[in-house]
Amino acid sequence: MSTAFLTMSQIAFQADGRSILSGIDLTLKSGRVHGLVGQNGSGKSTLLKIMARQIAPTSGAVDLKGEPLARWGGRTFARQVAYMPQFTPATDSMTVRELVALGRFPWHGTLGRFTDADQKLVDEAIERTNLHRFADSSLANMSGGERQRAWIALMLAQNAQCLLLDEPTSALDLLHQDGVLALLGELSHERRLTIVVVLHDINLAARYCDEIVALKNGRILAHGRPAEIVRSDVLKSVFDLEMGVFPHPVSSDPISYIL
Repeated sequence: MSTAFLTMSQIAFQADGRSILSGIDLTLKSGRVHGLVGQNGSGKSTLLKIMARQIAPTSGAVDLKGEPLARWGGRTFARQVAYMPQFTPATDSMTVRELVALGRFPWHGTLGRFTDADQKLVDEAIERTNLHRFADSSLANMSGGERQRAWIALMLAQNAQCLLLDEPTSALDLLHQDGVLALLGELSHERRLTIVVVLHDINLAARYCDEIVALKNGRILAHGRPAEIVRSDVLKSVFDLEMGVFPHPVSSDPISYIL
């Protein structure tokens, strides 16, 4: 059974006198992939940044494992939550192994010794993301999909219980989109991770997410299983577009098409 990992109550966020988020009530469960969808400017990335403690809400409460977020120390929080922004820092000068090893920083700090146990977790993360052939390769020579896998490997080496990813498929082709999201789904269910991913493609959300959270104008307009969200009436209210919804030809997943 999935249990609550992070709870948000009446979250609001304002910037430059403008309301970005308001009235957000949301519970994220362990062992599930949660997709944040909505139009540009709906508040998806802002909500993810609040979860990641990159920014503080203007008002409202966020609890992690039943404790207020503010009570968690920086390194202790990083041992629980890993965050991948939409635009990751430049890493072209690094190898895959060097990048993934950064995931161990919350556990030993700047002056701490990198132990055999740390190395084992790095090696396991590289293996689980199918990057063992590229472990000592420069990230500068890798494809977009391989780079995304390297960042996910870093998050696995971090050994966090929650992975937050902002548009990890935005620059990928269809094959690599499929690979990245399938991997996240497998990791969530294997390790009972709480995963939140911002997506623009409702079809990807329907196929790979256990729950979809649809935002509009800074509020949660709909939240539920894909079959509850991927309906013509709900999608029209979220995206202001007429869409037809058809059953997947080989699975129970719904597919949405803009008509």
